[in-house]
Amino acid sequence: MSKKIAVLITDEFEDSEFTSPADAFIKAGHQVITIEKKAGVTVKGKQGKAEVKIDKSIDDVKPGDFDALLLPGGHSPDSLRGDDRFVDFTKQFVALGKPIFAICHGPQLLISADAVRGRKMTSVKAIAIDLKNAGADFYDKEVVVDNDTLVSSRTPEDLPAFNRESLRLLETA
Repeated sequence: MSKKIAVLITDEFEDSEFTSPADAFIKAGHQVITIEKKAGVTVKGKQGKAEVKIDKSIDDVKPGDFDALLLPGGHSPDSLRGDDRFVDFTKQFVALGKPIFAICHGPQLLISADAVRGRKMTSVKAIAIDLKNAGADFYDKEVVVDNDTLVSSRTPEDLPAFNRESLRLLETA
């Protein structure tokens, strides 16, 4: 069954951390909906390889409209967490218990949403201390799955495992 996946994304996202999972989700028959401050704008990846046209404004969506949430890394999550609307969306999504896929710096939005305490997670090394300080159980592994609701990975090198486990959760969600 086709699932709707929300993606919180803005400029300076890590190109492959959006394109690889999005392509895998679409290939599996799911919908990928990009969300930023304004619909219709184009955001650019920090490697200059990917551009993404934004489908929806954060003001026009509700977590209940989606089946899963993708948080790609790069500088995008840090930029977005400065805007309470994105933190609130993330917090509400966590409360619904739906699958969340966070890679690299993606967990920064979960940290700001106070949603990592007691969760098994991984991330890029630069924010591992932030996850630990926010109460996460940190593991330096290519992919960590917590309670069949949270998939996290470290870097683009981990994308095959990240995509595999994210797709597995979508099949059972």
